[in-house]
Amino acid sequence: MFQNILIVCVGNICRSPAAEALLLHRLQGKGITVSSAGIGALVGNPMDKLAHQVLQEHGLEHTTHRARQVDSEMLHQADLILTMEQSHIQHLRQIAPEVHGKTFLMGKWLDGMEIPDPFRQSKPAFDHVHSLLTQTVESWLPYLE
Repeated sequence: MFQNILIVCVGNICRSPAAEALLLHRLQGKGITVSSAGIGALVGNPMDKLAHQVLQEHGLEHTTHRARQVDSEMLHQADLILTMEQSHIQHLRQIAPEVHGKTFLMGKWLDGMEIPDPFRQSKPAFDHVHSLLTQTVESWLPYLE
């Protein structure tokens, strides 16, 4: 059983905190820790305004989020590491090759779908990414609950 899930993207202000909020919401009361980090994190920054606005439009909040840089310790502590793109998996493999066996795409169960980065794009891009994240979170639930 997975007790500690880490979600990784690049800046840790758009995709991974949104996925973190979605997964936390769906796993409430299950005793599972969900966190996020970035491979090129904008450390200390809150969630992107548009990403947070889209979350709020779907009834969720993540106001306490602050971007964190992924490190070897976080990777080792996680039971499951989920990334947005295949290139993120390659990057994590360089940091800690031994965690490769527990590192997967968010879209693993949806034909290995990658989730594009909406950073500095318009709201429709964030809406699209939210839709993709919702689908991928739903696809993971049978394996997490």
